[in-house]
Amino acid sequence: MKKVTIDPITRLEGHGRIEIFLDDAGNCERAVLQIPELRGFEKFSEGRPAEEMPRITTMICGVCPTAHHMASTKALDDLWKVEPTPAAKKIRELMYSAFFAEDHILHFFFLGGPDFVVGPQAPAAERNVLGVIAKAGLETGGKVIEMRKRMRNVLRIIGGKPIQPSCGLPGGVSKGINEEERAKIIDAGEYGVEFCKVALSIFDDIVLKNKDYVNLITGDVFLHKTYYMGLVDKNNKVNFYDGDVRVVDPDGKEFARFKPQQYLDHIRERVEPWTYVKFAYLKNVGWKGFVDGKESGVYRVAPLARLNVSDGMATPLAQKEYERMYKVLGGKPVHSTLAYHWARLIEALYAAERTLELARDPEITSPDIVNLPTATPKEGIGIVEAPRGTLIHHYQTDSNGILTGVNLIVATQNNSAAINMSVEKAAKSLIKKGNVSDGILNMIEMGFRAYDPCHACATHSLPGQMPLEVNVYDYKGDLVKSLRRD
Repeated sequence: MKKVTIDPITRLEGHGRIEIFLDDAGNCERAVLQIPELRGFEKFSEGRPAEEMPRITTMICGVCPTAHHMASTKALDDLWKVEPTPAAKKIRELMYSAFFAEDHILHFFFLGGPDFVVGPQAPAAERNVLGVIAKAGLETGGKVIEMRKRMRNVLRIIGGKPIQPSCGLPGGVSKGINEEERAKIIDAGEYGVEFCKVALSIFDDIVLKNKDYVNLITGDVFLHKTYYMGLVDKNNKVNFYDGDVRVVDPDGKEFARFKPQQYLDHIRERVEPWTYVKFAYLKNVGWKGFVDGKESGVYRVAPLARLNVSDGMATPLAQKEYERMYKVLGGKPVHSTLAYHWARLIEALYAAERTLELARDPEITSPDIVNLPTATPKEGIGIVEAPRGTLIHHYQTDSNGILTGVNLIVATQNNSAAINMSVEKAAKSLIKKGNVSDGILNMIEMGFRAYDPCHACATHSLPGQMPLEVNVYDYKGDLVKSLRRD
C-alpha cells in the first residue's frame, strides 16, 4: 500500500498533516488528518484560582483569544452565580462582535479565500493573501487591513489590547466606555458594515458567477449530511454571545435545545490513537464512527451550522444575505461544506451590524459595569459561539475558588469528526489511479479549510499524556533510527 503525506498542511491555525493511503490500483482507501501538537491547559490550570482563567486561556491561541476570554468570563459568572449588569453585557457583546467581524474577514482573505479567488488548482506560490490582492485589487487589500485595524482598535479600547484581552470579571467588566471611545467604535462599525458588503460582493463576482466553483460547492465531493449545533436567542436567531444551544437533525428538524449547564446530557467526547484532537458527538445518538446520516452522532458547528440551526439573522442586511444564500443553494439545511465560506461572510456582516447597533446604544457608556459576587463557588459553565463554532468552558473548584477540574470543548473539537470525514471523502473522490497532483492535494486540504479549524486550541489529551515518535532519515531519505516515548 502506498502512502501520500501532506506535511505540513497549510493555511490553518495550528499544525497537522494528512496521511492518504492508496490501494494497489492507486485509489484512496483511507485518509486521516493527524494533529501532532498538544495543549495541556485542562491539566495545568488545576490548582490555580478560577479568576485567573480569563487571562490564562487567552494564551491557548493568538487567533482565538477573545473567544476563550469570553467563554471563561461567562463560566465565572456561573461559578459565582452572579448576573452581569446590563451595560456590562452590552460591552462584552460589543467587543465580541468586533472580534467576530475581523476574525471572519481574516479567514476569508488570508486562509480560505485563496482557493476560490485565486483558484484551487493555481500554483501554490499564488494561493495566498498576495494572490488574493493581485486578483481583487490593491484597494481591496488596503481595505482588508483597514477594517481589521479598526475592529482591533475596538478590542484594544475594551479589552486593553487586541490580542489576549483582560477585561472580563465575574459579574461584569473591568472598564467602561466613554463618549470619545464610543464615537471611535461607531466609526469602526460603520466601516466594518461597508467593507463586509464589499467582501460579499467579491464572493458574488468571483465565486457565485463562476459555474465551476458553484458546481464544486454544490457537488458531492464536499457534501455531508450531519446534525448541526449552535447558539440561538429566544427568537431562534443566530447569537454569538448568549442563548440556548440548539441542535437540528440532517433534515433540519429540531433534535435538542438546552441550556449551557446541561451540555453533558447531550455531548460526549472520545479519542483515537492517531491524533491528539478529541472527537465530540451527540450522546443521545451515539458514536457510529466517521460516518454521516441521522443514525450517526457526528454533528457540525461554526458558520454554516449556526445558520442551519437558526431561523435567521437578527440584523437586516445579514438577514437579506441569509435568505439569498438558502434560495441559491436550494433551501435549508445546506449540507455543502464549501458553503461555510459564504455563511462566514454573512456572519461577518451580522457581526459588523451588531457592533454598530451596540455602539449606538446610549447605555453602553453607563458606569454601572459590575455586580460583585457573593456566592460560594463550586461549578461553572460558560458557552459562546467562537468563530470556529460552539465553545464550552467548564470549571469545578473548592470553596475557595481553587480549580479542581477543567474541561474545555473547543469549537474545532466539535467539528473534528466531520473534518476528518471531509478530508477522506475529498481524497477518495479526487484521487484516481495514482493521479496525485499538487492541485488535487490542495483540494483535499480545502476539506478542512472550510471549517477554519484552530488546532492550537483543539488539542487536548484525556489521560494528560503525550506519546512522541521521532524518525531520523539520512540524506537519501532512508530511515536511520526511530525514537519513541509512550
